[in-house]
Amino acid sequence: MVRMTPTSLYRVIARKSGDRRRCARCVWSAVVLVAGCIGWNVPVQASGGVACLMKPSMEVSVAAPVEGVIQDVNVDRGDWVSKGQVIVTLEASVEKAAVDLAKAKADAEATIKSAQAKIAFSTRKLERATDLYKSNSIARHELDEAQTEKVVAEMAHQEALENKRMAELEWQRATASLKLHTIYSPLSGVVVDRLLSPGELARQMPILKLAQINPLWIEVFAPLSLLGKLEPGMKAEVRPDGGTSSAYQAEITVVNRLVDSASGTFGVRLEMPNPENVLPAGLACTVYFPVEQ
Repeated sequence: MVRMTPTSLYRVIARKSGDRRRCARCVWSAVVLVAGCIGWNVPVQASGGVACLMKPSMEVSVAAPVEGVIQDVNVDRGDWVSKGQVIVTLEASVEKAAVDLAKAKADAEATIKSAQAKIAFSTRKLERATDLYKSNSIARHELDEAQTEKVVAEMAHQEALENKRMAELEWQRATASLKLHTIYSPLSGVVVDRLLSPGELARQMPILKLAQINPLWIEVFAPLSLLGKLEPGMKAEVRPDGGTSSAYQAEITVVNRLVDSASGTFGVRLEMPNPENVLPAGLACTVYFPVEQ
């Protein structure tokens, strides 16, 4: 059995009618009537308002940046989370050991101190050799040996400093790798679903799904009678369905410049503050624009 959407049904009826433009209004009315009977969700204008849907302003599927076994999942479906909160940790005993080892290497000072001592000794030796050479007490090659020993000691000291710097960088790399095993919430919102549990392998599948419902996005398919009358920044009144009579203020943020010729509508998005997270996402609503329709 082939399922038809309101738009496809409209196109079929309009094609058979021969003149889509002339019968557009009657055909779309028929589509809305049929859709209401069989449960299709289509945007219609009601009592001066336009049907809309309240959606989360951000939806995120949280996955692990590295492969590993899940150690803890600190939240469950329906829990509220704050941005930056630890929500998942992966088993990281090997990474912790690598951090400890890298830190020990970065903190090591023995090689540098040994090189410094050799530089001090070779400097004194060169000074004595220089004085003895001036008094013709040693040969030229002995003075050269003392000079070379000092240069070698200085190069050893430089190598020790470079090795320490590389050890510090290795410590930073190990620390960064360890941090990847702790997952933080990228937003403040609600946990929509938990897909994996402790003990499971986190590979490429999301672990949690989060949604930000402050602010809410109000998605509207406005009729062509409002085309050119709506602009970003305009205010509108939103009334959620479900028996509540409360009205909320929202601001237009997006007005689509592409019109759906089949349905005779164009998309509009509004942003509505929801500071106490009182309103859930997913509710149907009606938006009233302050313009003549």
